[in-house]
Amino acid sequence: MSSPASLPASGLVLRDGPALPPLSHYKLAAFDMDSTLIGIECIDEIAALAGKGQEVAAITEAAMRGEITDFKDSLRRRLALLAGTPAAVLDRVLAERLTFNPGARELCAALKAAGLKLVLVSGGFTFFTRFVAAELGMDFVRSNELEIADGALTGGLVMQDWGDICDGEQKRRMLLDCCARIACTPAQAIAVGDGANDLPMMGAAGLSVAYHAKPRVREQAMVAINDGGLDRLLELVRP
Repeated sequence: MSSPASLPASGLVLRDGPALPPLSHYKLAAFDMDSTLIGIECIDEIAALAGKGQEVAAITEAAMRGEITDFKDSLRRRLALLAGTPAAVLDRVLAERLTFNPGARELCAALKAAGLKLVLVSGGFTFFTRFVAAELGMDFVRSNELEIADGALTGGLVMQDWGDICDGEQKRRMLLDCCARIACTPAQAIAVGDGANDLPMMGAAGLSVAYHAKPRVREQAMVAINDGGLDRLLELVRP
């Protein structure tokens, strides 16, 4: 991939190469949730309230940097630390800690107004993706379902019809499946993320966008938003 070139607007980087197509070229946009659309890693916030914050956050950070390459293993390890945590902690994270990143609402509204279908595909949890999807008008959603028994997290996940863990490969598959459902090509898709497990879907999309991302992700994305909000993408992809 060619070297990046910073645009006059600070903190926005576009890889050298052909000019980006107009917004009308794209038919679908797929988003990661944690640290992309929202400003937190939900599992880290659950862990903090459960008194397991440092142990879980260390695994999360290593996984997002790509130092732990098996996302499924890293997630299982973190969930095991949370076994026995009261399910009411999820309500607290949603009410007290979940905030949308700057520009998330504006970007999603602009994309929907332009006729794009929106996909939320997350290695996080349905308890939170349901809320985020409803707030942002997502058309398709895939994420992990926490197993709860007797009012507490079991440390496991519920098997769904596509599997139990939404990892990087599952994110890529979801993007491709949604493209097929709306009869567009992957070249007409945008993928936005921040962590190593977003790279497979970003690599499959016509336009990959790294948002305040880990170095490895910034290096591979076509566009990197390093300062400002998600809606800065609209500075590059116009109607």
